[in-house]
Amino acid sequence: MNSIPKHVTIYEVGPRDGLQNEKSPVSLDAKIRYINLLSEAGFEAIEATSFVSPKSIPQLADATEVMAGITRKPNVRYPVLVPNERGMLRAIESGVTEVAVFTAASESFTRANINKTIKNHWRALSPLSRWRVSTASRSGAM
Repeated sequence: MNSIPKHVTIYEVGPRDGLQNEKSPVSLDAKIRYINLLSEAGFEAIEATSFVSPKSIPQLADATEVMAGITRKPNVRYPVLVPNERGMLRAIESGVTEVAVFTAASESFTRANINKTIKNHWRALSPLSRWRVSTASRSGAM
């Protein structure tokens, strides 16, 4: 029993991963309410949205407005998904302090999901390693 952790963090991705697949538009107010309710429920990490191309995932086109509208609790992290440097810049401009990046191990999935080879996707992610987000200045630094 000593190997059981005393604390577990659930990384809630519903606002981003779940809503991106909804066929009908989800209103900005509903997204903000959903994230705020998850915060109130005690989740410590909520992946709020994604700064992907609005053409690729129209359901998440309001990422900037979502981040501006949520009530950020001090003990809750609100990371967002960014696929590339353009998404990173949009996230930083929106006051984001934590990002998540993604890739896949399968060439076919990567091509279907982001229309890139794994190698090209790693190249696209490479510039992100130069950014450090400061909660005080919200600016990128090398």
